[in-house]
Amino acid sequence: MHPDFANVENARSKMIEQQIRPWNVLDPNVLNLLAELRREQFVPRSHRHLAFVDMELPLPHGQVMLAPKVEARLLQELSLLPGDRVLEIGAGSGYMAALMARQAAEVLTVEKYESLAVMARDSLASAGISNAEVLQANGLAEDSRWSRSMFDAIALSGAVEKIPEHLLRQLNPGGRMVAIVGTTPVMQAVLVERIKSAGSSTTDSLRQSVLFETVTKPLEDAPKISHFKF
Repeated sequence: MHPDFANVENARSKMIEQQIRPWNVLDPNVLNLLAELRREQFVPRSHRHLAFVDMELPLPHGQVMLAPKVEARLLQELSLLPGDRVLEIGAGSGYMAALMARQAAEVLTVEKYESLAVMARDSLASAGISNAEVLQANGLAEDSRWSRSMFDAIALSGAVEKIPEHLLRQLNPGGRMVAIVGTTPVMQAVLVERIKSAGSSTTDSLRQSVLFETVTKPLEDAPKISHFKF
């Protein structure tokens, strides 16, 4: 075994055992996926030596890759199924899309910056993932390429002050959304579920639960909460 390969695999194992498991990520499917998918291939070369460190990593245009334990926890909470259609807002490096694509039927990920969209496409192709499509656009806009579709899961890979209503409407019954909501220094990762109302085939409700506290960069063009008082 090449010594560099052994070092990389040792670092990957430590990431899972020392960072991710202690953060209550215990789903064996998620843990196995994190062991198999090569995170370092999605990290810019200049920071590849930090691929398994417990920190956010910088991307072009001031964007970031979420810390490994945050990515893992959000993935676990989505509870993806093999037939699921997934929407991601903020492709970044493409790593989160890759994780979701390995569990779901198809992933559509939308990235504002062209260079990041190209990076994500190239990394997904290098990883042999063909069921994830990357669109270059403002993912928070109501764009007909995705805003008229329904999804079983939606992931916002950046913070928002509030979740856009049109994205909530795009959740199928039984659908799940993960997002980081709030402003610095108070942000919470939340899970939103669309629950069918008992005894009704036409009405349902949204249930939101707090997963954990964290802080990350906001998604650009995210809607703001007005704090103006009359």
